Amino acid sequence: MGGRTFRDIHGILLLDKPLGLSSNQALQAARRLVGAAKGGHTGSLDPLATGLLPLCFGEATKLAGWLLGSRKAYEAEVKLGVTTTTADLEGEVVETRAVPTLDNVTLEVALAPLRGHIVQIPPVYSAIKQDGVPLYVKARRGEVVDVPAREVDVYRLDVIGRSGDTIRLHVECGSGTYVRSLAVDLGENLGCGAHLTGLRRLWVEPFLAPAMITLDQLRDAAETGPDPLDACLLPVEAGLAHIPRVDLDPGQTRVLGFGQPVPLGQGANPGRCCVHGADGRLLALGEVDGEGTLRVLRGFNLPPV
Repeated sequence: MGGRTFRDIHGILLLDKPLGLSSNQALQAARRLVGAAKGGHTGSLDPLATGLLPLCFGEATKLAGWLLGSRKAYEAEVKLGVTTTTADLEGEVVETRAVPTLDNVTLEVALAPLRGHIVQIPPVYSAIKQDGVPLYVKARRGEVVDVPAREVDVYRLDVIGRSGDTIRLHVECGSGTYVRSLAVDLGENLGCGAHLTGLRRLWVEPFLAPAMITLDQLRDAAETGPDPLDACLLPVEAGLAHIPRVDLDPGQTRVLGFGQPVPLGQGANPGRCCVHGADGRLLALGEVDGEGTLRVLRGFNLPPV
């Protein structure tokens, strides 16, 4: 740390996670550079994956679970004809099969069943826990692992490039979707097997066009001083940019401060909202019911604007 002190920092860093680091390793490296006393990430990326990893510091950590359920987009590279134990480059080769002659129609027929609300079997080597133990730990111990199927949403799955037996895919999906499993299932649908050879996360809702920061850029900012570092962070409310904003008047702000529901009236739109007080400060993630009553789902304790 070189004597760096940890501060109460509140904000979101859109990290471009480098190849080879786990999500937690990337988080801890960024947290040390920023000097944040408290931090968390919003869903793991495998060490072999790169791209957007939103990091939450301070009060923004209260949004981590909220962002975990968000829609995500990836660019994936899939090698046809070879299956591995881990469904990616890290595993040992299990089987090699000939790749059939493929045209656009054949690929579309194989991809079509993998779109929409589908049932997917996650990889054996995954962070899903059974009896409190990650599946990859059980698999490495040589235990027989029965991975339960899960329902996931794949909104988009398109071929964006091809070179020989390697295909590049654009994937947009919901929480819990394993792109490695999509690669495996695509290979089986084509009758030749496949595994994932590259993965880059492009965006996570609501950060649809993210200006990502690399660890090297963060190190340069840290050497310059706190102001450049703070400029790398988005405000906490940026994590709620995709839901409506509700601004309270002084009276309503006081009512909310007492922990009581706030009647907004029949004109209020029902659903989740980003709640700001009379001074403009973010107060809560809230929800308005059908009668126009606002209730707090998650409160924030941010310093005055």
